[in-house]
Amino acid sequence: MSGKLTLVGVGPGDPELLTLKAVKAIGAADVVVYPQKPGEKSLALSIAEMHIAGQATRLPVNMPMKVERKPAQLAYDEIAAAISSLLNEGKSVAYLCEGDPLFYGSAMYLLERLPEAQIAIVPGITSLTATASAVARPLAARNETLKVLPAPLDDEKLIAELTETQSAAIIKVGRHFDRVRNVLTKTGHANNAIVVEYATQDRQVITPLLDFAKDERPYFSTILCYKGDEAWGK
Repeated sequence: MSGKLTLVGVGPGDPELLTLKAVKAIGAADVVVYPQKPGEKSLALSIAEMHIAGQATRLPVNMPMKVERKPAQLAYDEIAAAISSLLNEGKSVAYLCEGDPLFYGSAMYLLERLPEAQIAIVPGITSLTATASAVARPLAARNETLKVLPAPLDDEKLIAELTETQSAAIIKVGRHFDRVRNVLTKTGHANNAIVVEYATQDRQVITPLLDFAKDERPYFSTILCYKGDEAWGK
């Protein structure tokens, strides 16, 4: 493969949080590939769009939004095959990834599918650090430990992990919100838990966890939580 693939982290949402290296990689690409939900404009594209060269080809890839893993795995197979063909033609390809490519990013699935490709990785600002900046509160300080926990973990695993830590960030919340809130209440993290929706974007919202009504769920959110009795923001 004579072409080069660059996995570009475009950050959490604010276009001004693109790194200089990301801007350079995007502008130099012959083809820009980006995932999107069917029928919706890609967030990654909206962040990076102004830096795409006028002559560059844009290649959107629809990602199935299903709990089952097989449809997504097949989609990554197709993406990798398309990118492989472009690289064999000598094209420079930039794959846009929200946040950071290797922090729960979709770009990691291309690494294992394109072992022979020349690949560069441009790290991006994660939703985790963006969320901490939004609430102006450290993720952890001094000798504190910080755990990053995916919300789809079962209750028993979440409780075990939270019991052993002072500070935690819970990601991939979505439909798991009610269950996670119950878990945080059990472990003593709920009073100091903060929910940030759409971090760094124009529609960013910051809400204490316990202020959500029953059956009310945040969107595109991360929960930062700290064990303690005093409620956050009171």
